[in-house]
Amino acid sequence: MVLSCGKSKPTIEDNYVWKPLQVTATAYNSLAYQTNSNPHITAFGDSLKPGLKYIAVSRDLLKLGLKQDTPVKIEGLKGVYWVKDKMHSKWRNRIDVYMGEDVKAAKTWGRKKVKIEYGILKL
Repeated sequence: MVLSCGKSKPTIEDNYVWKPLQVTATAYNSLAYQTNSNPHITAFGDSLKPGLKYIAVSRDLLKLGLKQDTPVKIEGLKGVYWVKDKMHSKWRNRIDVYMGEDVKAAKTWGRKKVKIEYGILKL
């Protein structure tokens, strides 16, 4: 017999206060012609591996709290993504969803306005 007190197991999402934000979302791949000669290393120095849920953010979003390793939920996509890269300084209010080496998936995603929620660690 198993007794339950009605509380579910805490998730990673429970550790954060989630803040909403409307952004433009594009997609990118870890291919040299889209980034640089070392496309698997981010501007923060993290390594990218296809299949991981990572995003890059425009530098203006860093000031809002979307810094390295911030969790992000993206409208239209399942799961939690992590800020692991930052974009060129010319972009504003934008995220770039990492799609590994799947160029077709990135092109299908295109560019769209989406609602995101980013996590600020609870104190």
